[in-house]
Parts: sequence; C-alpha cells; structure tokens
Amino acid sequence: MQAVVFLGEDKIELRELPDPVPGPDEVVIRVKASGMCGSDLNHLHGPVRSESEQVIEGHEPCGVVELVGDAVRPSEAKVGDRVMVHHYDGCRTCRYCRTGWTQYCPNARTVYGGLDGDGAHADFMKIPAHTLIRLPDSLSFKTGAAISCGTGTAFGAIKRVGLSADDTVAVFGQGPVGLSATMLAKAFGARVIAIDVEPSRLEMAKKFGADHVVNAAEQDSVAAVRELTRDGEGVDKSIECTANAAVRRQSVQGLRRWGTACMVGVFGKIELDSEELIQLQKTVVGSLTFSKNLQEECALFVAERGLDVESLFTDEFRLDEAERAYDLFDRRQIGKGVFVFD
Repeated sequence: MQAVVFLGEDKIELRELPDPVPGPDEVVIRVKASGMCGSDLNHLHGPVRSESEQVIEGHEPCGVVELVGDAVRPSEAKVGDRVMVHHYDGCRTCRYCRTGWTQYCPNARTVYGGLDGDGAHADFMKIPAHTLIRLPDSLSFKTGAAISCGTGTAFGAIKRVGLSADDTVAVFGQGPVGLSATMLAKAFGARVIAIDVEPSRLEMAKKFGADHVVNAAEQDSVAAVRELTRDGEGVDKSIECTANAAVRRQSVQGLRRWGTACMVGVFGKIELDSEELIQLQKTVVGSLTFSKNLQEECALFVAERGLDVESLFTDEFRLDEAERAYDLFDRRQIGKGVFVFD
C-alpha cells in the first residue's frame, strides 16, 4: 500500500508498505477519505523523527471494513461496514476508556495518525475494533472524515457549553472547526455571530447559517458583538477556535453576565482579567475533541438534519500529491483538504 509519513523538519515521504494484517481484536479498513488537520502541521514542522518514531500521518479516518480479526464479534464490525474511527486507544479498563474518553487514558494511550500509531493517510489502516463508529448510510465518506476530528470537536464544544435554541452564540475563528461550530450551532436553533479576519471565511460562515458576521480586521469584535445583542449585554455563549491569546480574551469579554465561553483552539496561553470571571460571574471551560459516544451522536445529528458538512472541504488530493497538498495548506493557499481514494 501507499502511505504518507512525516519525517520532521518539513520533510514528507510517500512510502510503499506491506498491507496491514489485523490482530485478533483488530480490523483493517480500506480508507475512503482522510482529512487534513491544522494540528498535522505541528508534526510536519517538528524535529527530525527517528525511524521508530515515524508513523503514517492522518487522524481523520473514514472508510470500509476490509478485514476483521478472529476475536472481533459481528456486532462490533464485519466486512463491508461503513465506519469512522475514534483515533485513540487506551488500556480499555480505566474509567476514561470505559466512558469513551480514551484520549485521557493514563495507562496506555495511543493516538493514531501523527503521534504513536499509524493513521489514515494510506490505502489501509489497522485499528482496534472498539475504535469504530458506524457511519450513517446517508453520510458521505468525506463527511465522516470531518466528523472524525474538526466537526466532532465543534460538536463537543457545543455540548460542553450546553447550547440551546434561545441562546445567542459568538464563534471566534472560522477555520474548519469554527465553521463547523457555526453550522452546528445554527442547527441547534441558536442565533449565531461569526467572527474572523478573512472575508472568504466570513462568506463561508454566511453560507453555513451565521446570522451575523464580524470582520475583526476592520472593527472591534467585542464592541460589534455587544451591538448585536440585547441592551449591549453580550452573548450567552462563545466558542473560541483560534488559540490566539487576544481572541481568547475577546471571547470572554463579549459575554453577558453569567455567560459561558469555551476554549477549543489548542496550544498557546489563556490570560484573563479576574474581573471578567469574578465580578461578572462568567464561566470559562475547555473542550478537547470528543468521546466515542459524542462522535456517534454528532454523526446522527448531522444525518438527521441533512447538514452539508462535506462542503467544509475546499480541496481534494491523492496520496501522491501529499507534499504539494501540505505546502499549500501550510501557506494557507487552501482551506481544508482531504485525501480521497476512489
């Protein structure tokens, strides 16, 4: 099979590797779509990796079950199943693994696609059967790939703040996660204010249902958000998808009293004024990806409401175009890319 491996220091290699064979509790999926994620760039630009550290990239997998191990029950997986992958494994017995939050396993965590487990930028991917999430028949493989990371992350953040139909929510940052949050929040019935500095992203936010858009390069985003809310009090909820310290402060400043802000963008610092939290009784929470249960719930939500998640992807590539694809992605010449295999 062909597979994309990051070597560190911006080097990418397309390799010919043996097709994987599943162990007793494992499956092999034929990959149909594998999304590109902003966090991939951290692996790309990182230090040189030793041969033992080199793994197949790609943590947004979606495909069809090709092979199943001898111990895999038909209720878990069978050949031909359309599936997504919750791209983590753990000890499978701790309280985090038992509740589907495998990424928090303190005992034996594996992250597939870029860290310590082979991912989905390949013709085939081998994973434990318990990581599979059924893909509803009405959803495309590209939609499943989006739900397997960015869109699922946005769904997790929306659930984290307890968004309801009578809320007004501001989504700071309209990259793939932010655009997903805008689309999902609108489907929840909320009034949505989308903030970004790039006009093209704000146009996409309108397409995905934003009631108002704010160009933070042209106006004060906090003032603009307040002007769009009752009595200038601010929004009920905010979701921050940038990892920018200044934007994180703005996502809290734009809240009304007793409002809740969710920090989704990974890395970077969070520096807040205590008055915002204490005197105005605001709540700030963090949200990291999603559990297996939330991934399934997100897929069903998208299917039931007929949401056009697939349109998050702006560009498609083949595996042998990986070097060019990531160069364009790194230079922000494309939006969200996906590798397709048919």
